[in-house]
Amino acid sequence: MPLRIYDTLTQSEMAFETREPGHARIYVCGPTVYDYSHLGHVRCYVVYDVLYRHLLASGYRVSYARNLTDVDDKILKRAAERGEKPTELAERFTVAFWDDMKRLGNLSPTVEPKVSATIPEVIAIIETLIARGHAYPSEGDVYFDVASDPDYGKLSHRDLAQMLAGASGRTDDGETARKKHPADFALWKGSTAGEWGWTSPWGFGRPGWHIECSAMAKKHLGESFDLHGGGLDLVFPHHENEIAQSECASGKPLARIWMHNGFVETDKEKMSKSLGNFFTARDLFEKHEPEALRWFALTVHYRSPLAFDWELDAAGVVSRFPPLEEAEKKVEYVYATKRRLETLPAERIYTDAGGIPATIGGLDERVASAFDADLNMPVALSHVSAFLGAVNELCDAALRKKGKASAAVVAAARAGFSVLAKRLGVGDDDAEAMLLRIRDRRAKARGITNAQVDALIARRAEARAAKDFAAADAVRDELSSLGVTLLDGESGTTWTLPA
Repeated sequence: MPLRIYDTLTQSEMAFETREPGHARIYVCGPTVYDYSHLGHVRCYVVYDVLYRHLLASGYRVSYARNLTDVDDKILKRAAERGEKPTELAERFTVAFWDDMKRLGNLSPTVEPKVSATIPEVIAIIETLIARGHAYPSEGDVYFDVASDPDYGKLSHRDLAQMLAGASGRTDDGETARKKHPADFALWKGSTAGEWGWTSPWGFGRPGWHIECSAMAKKHLGESFDLHGGGLDLVFPHHENEIAQSECASGKPLARIWMHNGFVETDKEKMSKSLGNFFTARDLFEKHEPEALRWFALTVHYRSPLAFDWELDAAGVVSRFPPLEEAEKKVEYVYATKRRLETLPAERIYTDAGGIPATIGGLDERVASAFDADLNMPVALSHVSAFLGAVNELCDAALRKKGKASAAVVAAARAGFSVLAKRLGVGDDDAEAMLLRIRDRRAKARGITNAQVDALIARRAEARAAKDFAAADAVRDELSSLGVTLLDGESGTTWTLPA
């Protein structure tokens, strides 16, 4: 079955068909770099990273553009509050964003354009819109004339008569008087001398919020491309305005498919900075592996709300994130299974020409099929769960007395972990390193030190060597009371700290 994606414009699933055979061109709206990434960003960019990975794994050549909004009134305001230059603040948060994306395991886009490097292209589109009667200058600003576009509102399925001005929160009080229609939006904003801006035919100023994406998409993907993505909150006004200005300038459809991921919600409210109910990715990385956040983002269909909650301690301070704890358990299970497979003794593996169990073989095809059905990540994870269970059964059988494992099945299982890395972006880290990081972070949260546990393990070893088994058991009980589980092996005793 070919890839199908739900299209916001037609409100139906559409077959993903590229304009150029074998070459997928996608554009995803990136962040406005005035603060650290939050969980809403995590969800959004993990979703489109999975789409990117799926297209690559399916044999497409992919041109993936994800912009950086480094020119915006929010940046100007934040920089003024902090006494920084807006360019310096934007660059600092750009670097932070890149770091967060890398820690999440997201692949770098093909191109990551910045507004500040696209000013000539912005000006050229505005000039075209004015020439075609779709925009007008007004007191140093330039506005898009929504009444000139009979299709305005087609993406968000809104009636122009019912739209309110300032829906984006970027409209100042003086703008209304400079507009023909309350819903007209700024393509260019005039700036006073000494402010942040560039020279243009309409005076010194800077781009409006929406025009930037039209300019960057056209520059890097052309006037028409295959898929435009972003969060559900961007449907109106950002994408509505983007589709209007782009198509009025070019006379061509901007994107064949408009894809939008759902909100992260707390108590059924959208997570947002304005509501004060959001956490930065860095806040969450302090308590959990970044891969746990990635797994959490995969647990719900991308179009559905992703419910997130937390618990407070007696002092009212956030102490736990139960959804991330559960996701981290799943990640831990992935890596524990991977480690078991990697450490199977060679003498337990035999060469044969036997069949490969269906739950181990063919994982790539099953995950691909789930993703082809509107990027159904929960179904893909169900296949992963069945695969991991089968791999553990394989290891159990091999490690029993006189047990063996087929080399062909072991190879298929190892290939399955490559599928997890390739299509989902999970399970690609070193297994031992990941498991130790999870263990040690849990220990730190509970006030347990490695030195403390190692000392008790050494004391137990001494008691066992002296055949003082009562004392050895007492030490084990002491460790157990801390939540520590001991694992005795041929090379010595190790320990884990289950969640």
